[in-house]
Amino acid sequence: MKKEGHPDYHWITVTMTDGSTYRTRSTYGKPEAVLNLDIDPRTHPAWTGGTGTLLDRGGRVSRFNNKFGGFLKK
Repeated sequence: MKKEGHPDYHWITVTMTDGSTYRTRSTYGKPEAVLNLDIDPRTHPAWTGGTGTLLDRGGRVSRFNNKFGGFLKK
């Protein structure tokens, strides 16, 4: 295998939004770089199950719920 065809993996430190850190191997930056996350699985609603409110502009949300609401109900 060609050596120049592979990325340079090295150790970096990832800092989560709450200040906790962990070390991982990555191609990001230079060796021993620090990657500060703005969004992470501990805070983002996609992972935490957070709920958001939708603004109903022109009845679009209510029309969607009327048409597809049966799929969402458990």
